[in-house]
Amino acid sequence: MEAEKRLNEQENAGTTQIELTRPPTNIFRNERGLRAGWRLLIYIFIVFAIAFALNYMVRHFVRPGLGTPTVNRQAFGELVAFGLVFGVAMLMARIEKRSVGEYGLPLREAFGRKFWLGFLFGLLEVSILVGLIALFGGYSFGSLALSGSAILQWGLAHMVLFLFVGFFEEFFFRGYTQFTLADGIGFWPAAIILSVIFGAVHLGNPGEGWVGAVSVVLVGLFFCFTLERTGSLWYAVGLHTSFDWGESFLYSVPNSGTFLEGHLSNAVLHNGPKWVTGGTVGPEGSVFCFLTMGLQFLVVAWLFPKKQSDLQTSTSVAAPSN
Repeated sequence: MEAEKRLNEQENAGTTQIELTRPPTNIFRNERGLRAGWRLLIYIFIVFAIAFALNYMVRHFVRPGLGTPTVNRQAFGELVAFGLVFGVAMLMARIEKRSVGEYGLPLREAFGRKFWLGFLFGLLEVSILVGLIALFGGYSFGSLALSGSAILQWGLAHMVLFLFVGFFEEFFFRGYTQFTLADGIGFWPAAIILSVIFGAVHLGNPGEGWVGAVSVVLVGLFFCFTLERTGSLWYAVGLHTSFDWGESFLYSVPNSGTFLEGHLSNAVLHNGPKWVTGGTVGPEGSVFCFLTMGLQFLVVAWLFPKKQSDLQTSTSVAAPSN
């Protein structure tokens, strides 16, 4: 009896010690530190504060011209934007004591297999999409608008632009924000919220419409699906780059309502039904975009099947507790 009494006292002392060392939880902190919502607010506040300051300086000291910016100026702007959102994420990584690669762009995968697979299937998707529109009489390639070295020059300029667009948009909407919001409310609830915001932001593009915006929401969910299956954003960045490049340069059509200089051909989206051509939005506003995006889900599910450990985890979470 005496030995049992001492054993109980030791167990009680151990339990008390664990309770004393456990960090206190409140509206700001949980067992893992600062709550996800506060971390996300800090990140967004810093990003927008710096962006506001930069925008103020540009408007008052640089005085950009009116109209659509040049491809080179847009590329520089997207590079600065990506540098801002990634740089603030690096700061948050130090605060959170984790690697910045955990937010979706691990350096070890940079421009590796996932990026080039995404690039390939992005180019295939936009080709099928434009091909379907052409099949229904909504698109003609037209004559070449460029020749000689200008084709290489403008093709490379557009490629650099859309690479930076891919980095910025993927990391801002599916990098730190997705990682942190998912930590608070779960992966797919976070993906849905951020994808709706992604679509709403695109409504600000000239010529964009509601059908195109809904299509962008679906695209955002698809990119989140690639993040879940591949474990990083590199596939999404590659696909985002080649799809936009294919629209704007190769097939020379509007991209989310924006028509850029330096396109390859004098292509025409004919005055047919908007559900076929996408109208001023471009192919993203076509009903065929929903078809090609559905095919993309199947491709990624085939290329990156769920691991057995993931399936077991999902089953155990779904199983009722006794």
